[in-house]
Amino acid sequence: MTSTQSTPRQEMIEIIARIAGKDGDHPTNIPGLSIHRHSSPAKLNCAAYKPSLAIIVQGAKRVVLGGETLVYGASDYLLTSIDLPVLSQVSLASADEPYLSMAFQIDTTRIPALFGAVDNEAAKSSGSPRGMTVSKLTPDLEDAALRLLRLLDRSADRAVLLPLIEQEILYRLLIGPHGATLRQMMTAESQPHQIGRAVAWLKEHYSRPLRIDDLASRVSMSVSSLHHHFKAITAMSPLQYQKQLRLQEARRLMLEESLDAGDAGHKVGYESQSQFSREYARHFGEPPMRDIGRVRRSLIGSLGSEAEMLSEG
Repeated sequence: MTSTQSTPRQEMIEIIARIAGKDGDHPTNIPGLSIHRHSSPAKLNCAAYKPSLAIIVQGAKRVVLGGETLVYGASDYLLTSIDLPVLSQVSLASADEPYLSMAFQIDTTRIPALFGAVDNEAAKSSGSPRGMTVSKLTPDLEDAALRLLRLLDRSADRAVLLPLIEQEILYRLLIGPHGATLRQMMTAESQPHQIGRAVAWLKEHYSRPLRIDDLASRVSMSVSSLHHHFKAITAMSPLQYQKQLRLQEARRLMLEESLDAGDAGHKVGYESQSQFSREYARHFGEPPMRDIGRVRRSLIGSLGSEAEMLSEG
């Protein structure tokens, strides 16, 4: 009699599908770990990515960063090394084979403790300075991610094993093809670290008028160096980054706080309503109120379908 043993990928699919029983984004009882399920492709939507590791175990997704599009699926992982506003879209999903993924937020304060364990040559090698990259998932990183998911059902083991698994995941990322950028983000006075400081200031003061020379002075860079390295890491200029922050926050205000387009635009720093509407339509594909109306109708439809399924059950 022979027994079949599931592969790591199959086990990850089983764990995520079981815990994420319905479509949506699901936080877990492990800090920083979320799991995601979608049964159909979706429209491009805005998202704010923090330093994190994202692994798709079934399906595919595309992320638009600045003017670039990253596509990744079940054999890849997405590494985000700095806070980035993006557009994201589940591109491959079905009811029979839903999109399933996990995202684990990186505690960047733990990275410097691993510098001594990372080979100097490996630390220097980096295929791209981008703060968001796609790489092939290695068996070692997949194994660590699986053991992290297993802890969702093993609360007694969590206190001891979670810090060790988290440390291993960080180590695997640091020795990976784009680990150098992650390392440099936490190296004081490095250019990526200075760009990280610029990003933090923009996130806190996105509604203020932006003077590039003032921002460059704040992070101890020349204006030309700030522009060059900011775009190399974020795929955007500082002004484009600020614009995306403003538009995402305005969309949130209209959806969650029911502000009208004029009030939302003014609150995030736009003085001209027409400029806000133009830039919003260029970014999201529709004028503000048409976009918000479509999203609300979609949410109502989803809730109605779910209620119908529950009543039939």
